[in-house]
Amino acid sequence: MEQPLKPNSEFKKTEVIILSLAHLAHDTFSAFLAPLLPLLIDKLGMSLSMAAFLDIIRRIPALFNPFLGLLAEKTGIKYFVILTPAITAISMGLVGLANSFAMLFILLIVAGISAALFHVPSPVIVKEASGNKVGLGMSFFMVGGELARTLGPLLVLSAVSLWGLEGIYRLIPLGIGASVVLYVKLKNLDVDRSAQKPKEKGDTRKLLHRYGGFLCVIAAFLCFQAAMKSALTLYLPVYLTHQGASLWSAGISLSVLQFFGVIGTFCAGNISDKIGRRNTLIISSIGSVAAMALFVATQNIIILAVLGLFLFASGPVLMASIQDTNSNMPTFMNSMYMFINFGVSSVLVFALGFMGDWIGLERTYQLSVLFSLGSIPMAFLLTRSKQATDNT
Repeated sequence: MEQPLKPNSEFKKTEVIILSLAHLAHDTFSAFLAPLLPLLIDKLGMSLSMAAFLDIIRRIPALFNPFLGLLAEKTGIKYFVILTPAITAISMGLVGLANSFAMLFILLIVAGISAALFHVPSPVIVKEASGNKVGLGMSFFMVGGELARTLGPLLVLSAVSLWGLEGIYRLIPLGIGASVVLYVKLKNLDVDRSAQKPKEKGDTRKLLHRYGGFLCVIAAFLCFQAAMKSALTLYLPVYLTHQGASLWSAGISLSVLQFFGVIGTFCAGNISDKIGRRNTLIISSIGSVAAMALFVATQNIIILAVLGLFLFASGPVLMASIQDTNSNMPTFMNSMYMFINFGVSSVLVFALGFMGDWIGLERTYQLSVLFSLGSIPMAFLLTRSKQATDNT
C-alpha cells in the first residue's frame, strides 16, 4: 500500500534525506564538466567562448521548465526523480569519448534535459515532507547537490588518473545503480495532492501577473550573483591552471569551494527559518562579495573556503522563498524559479567566457566582483516584493 506524503507540520526526516541523496546521486555526474574542461579544451582546441557554450547547451532545456512544471503537476513526479540519475550518468560518462563538438552537444543536451526533469519537481516533494520547516528541508536537499559538486570533481579526476579521459564511461554503472536504489526506496511514495489547495488549472497567466514583480527581483538577484558563481563553478579549474596550478590542484580547489558550500547550504535554510529569509540573503550577499574580492587579490584557498560558505547559502533560502508563496501551483512556481536561474546563469556564463577570451580570466574575475555588488540591494528588495505580492 502506498504511503502518502502529506503536507502537515511534521518534518519527515527520512523522506527528506532520501531526496537529498537522490540530489547527490544526480548532481555528482552533472559536476563532471568543470573539472574536465581544461582537458576538453586541449583535446578539441576550444576557446573559452566555446567552452561557455558547452555549459549553455546543458542549460537550454531549462527554457522549457515552466512546461515541465505543468507536466509534473499532472503526472507522477517521483519517477522523474528516480530515472534521471541514470540518464545523467550515461550522458556525462560518455563525454570523454566525444571526438567532436557536435557529439559533446548531443551528450550535454541530454544531460540538460535530465537535470531539468529532476530539479523541477523534487523541491515540491521536499516541501511537502518538511512540514513547517521548509527552510531546513531545502537545506537538506541543497546539501545533496552541493556535496555532489564536492565529490564529482574528485571522482571524475580519479577516473581520469586511472583510465584516462576516454575511460570515465566506467563510472556509468554508479548512476544506474543509484536509480535502482531510488526506485526501491521511492516506489511506494505517493505525493498526496488532495491535501493541497485547489490548483489554478490553466490560470498560469494570472499567477505570473500576480508574482511578476517578485520573480523580476529574483531574476535581478540571480543575475548579479551569477557573475561570481559562474566564474567559480565553471571556470575555476581553467583559471587556476592558466596561473600554473596542476589539474589536480585546480580540481581540489573546486572541491574545497563546493565542500564549504555544503556547510553554508545546510546552515542557511535553518537560519532563515529563525532570522528570516531577507536577513539571511543580505548576510550571504555581503559575505560573498567581500570573500570574492579577497580571493581574487590573494588566491588563498582558505579565503576560497569562506567564499563557499557565503556563496551557496542563498540557494535554499531562495527556494524556500518560492515555496513560501501563497500559490496553488507550487511545482509551476518552482519551475519558473529554475527557468530564471538557469536562463540568467547561461547568459552570464557566455558573457564571462567571451570576456575571458577578450581581456583574460584574471581581469574578468576582477570585473565579476564589481558586478556582483548589485546582489546586495536586490537582497533588501526580495522579500519586501514577496510580502507586497502576498498581501494583494
